[in-house]
Amino acid sequence: MGVTQHGRTHRLDLADPTVREWTCTVLHSDAEQGIVLDRSAFYPGGGGQPPDHGVLLWQGVQTRIVGTRKGDDPYLIPAEGDPLPPVGTEVVGAVEDERRTRLMRTHSGLHVLCGVVFRDFGALVTGGNMEPGEARMDFNLPEVPPDFKSRIEELVNAEVAADRSVATRVLPRTEALALPDIIRTQSNLIPPDEQEVRIVDIVGLDVQADGGTHVASTAQIGKVQVVKVESKGRANRRVRVRLVD
Repeated sequence: MGVTQHGRTHRLDLADPTVREWTCTVLHSDAEQGIVLDRSAFYPGGGGQPPDHGVLLWQGVQTRIVGTRKGDDPYLIPAEGDPLPPVGTEVVGAVEDERRTRLMRTHSGLHVLCGVVFRDFGALVTGGNMEPGEARMDFNLPEVPPDFKSRIEELVNAEVAADRSVATRVLPRTEALALPDIIRTQSNLIPPDEQEVRIVDIVGLDVQADGGTHVASTAQIGKVQVVKVESKGRANRRVRVRLVD
């Protein structure tokens, strides 16, 4: 679920999700495999959250980063045709702020949605995905009240307005799994060999294992609109949401 060291790369994005610019050194550089840094604030993607975009600046040159390939290290994917910084080069990394911030708000909004639906309807998550400012989450919810759409929108926005703190911590696997209801998905997605588990806690509402980036409090999410509730099978309900700026 993500700790701050991933292979050779120190994960600044997990240590401090507010970092947008930093200095680092290139450890690996290949047009097809990608670029590996010793320190990186680029979120590599996972758990439904897309990877960050941004740039590397070095010796008066710019390399655009358009995605990440996962491996033993996070491999940053350069834009086609952009120059590659050689191994050993000191570069300045910069994450595209607007995209990252909207993804953080969206991801935290999904955790509020998840917490509300679990608390008030007892439903577990069966899937989900997000883009900046909009997302979907699927729930195992056989019975849907007639006013479900309006109720969850009201409940989610009440939790947003409550300005609940959003805190993260890393726990040993056994300690994390001992927390009640720490897994909010129908299947346990924590790899069996993962010995540390990152926990995201929306204080007083939702505590779950998660490896993504989040805002510091629910008020930073902004208003959430429930766009649609769809049936995706006998017991599966898809809730589509978007941020209202």
